[in-house]
Amino acid sequence: MPVGYRITALLAAPMLAATIALASAPAASNAHRFAHWIDGTTQSEPKMQVQRYDADTFVIRQSVHTNFEAPFLYLLFGRDRALLLDTGAGGLAIRPTVDAVIARWLADHKRTSIPLVVAHSHGHGDHHQGDGEFVGRPYTVVVGLKPEAVASFFGVAHWPDDIATFDLGGRALSILPTPGHEPAHIMVYDPRTRLLFSGDMLYAGRLYVPVDQFPTFVASADRVVAFARTHPVAMLLGTHIEMTNVAGKDYPMEAATHPDEHPLELPASAITRLQAAVHGMAKSPAIASQGDFIVYPRPAKPAP
Repeated sequence: MPVGYRITALLAAPMLAATIALASAPAASNAHRFAHWIDGTTQSEPKMQVQRYDADTFVIRQSVHTNFEAPFLYLLFGRDRALLLDTGAGGLAIRPTVDAVIARWLADHKRTSIPLVVAHSHGHGDHHQGDGEFVGRPYTVVVGLKPEAVASFFGVAHWPDDIATFDLGGRALSILPTPGHEPAHIMVYDPRTRLLFSGDMLYAGRLYVPVDQFPTFVASADRVVAFARTHPVAMLLGTHIEMTNVAGKDYPMEAATHPDEHPLELPASAITRLQAAVHGMAKSPAIASQGDFIVYPRPAKPAP
């Protein structure tokens, strides 16, 4: 078992106790399901932390000590394959942690292997720096970063208007194209858990939108709202935390520590609140706090 990371979950295995700190996840009825995340406030925190949402759903966080983005990654298992969403922001090796979680899952299911798909919430650099670690890994496919590659792999016939189904085997995920923050951005919905993995489009932080892509972002918000009308969402899990637990207060950009963080999860109501916010500023995008997230238009980058 590799050192330098922690699994926080109820894992009944004596061999793990020597190397991994164990704790029970909060009960489902609690307002916030996850235990305390590594937040940079102690120098001794591990480079990665894993929390188990259920037996087939794992949330991985990269320490802010390794990269100020401190992104979240998601590892989902089905009967036929596993899906890893994002590979981190660099500054450490993530494959040992991912392989350890897979090995544990295989042992629990008395199996020796499972194919792995490595995909991305979107193509920004803080979400794919670990891709190279998985190139050449047995039974592994790494999905490309461009909209064409994402659409081709998941079977999105008409990007970005169509929603694709990607079945892990008894776990049919919905792939929602949501460009705007970045051209290849997707959200992933899991009907089993009713979790919506919302990437960088909607999380407890600054939702960066290039101003020249604002209409595209608004259209994506509309599609997510329409989807949520017929697909119940328990909560949204994004890829960063940049808000404190004080409403409307975020951390300084590139903050080295995140004391008193907002929880990772956002309520389903954030979907309609985002839609209302971006429609309200569609003609004149401006920075606006919604309490647990901030719509943050930015100037478009000049063409190279």
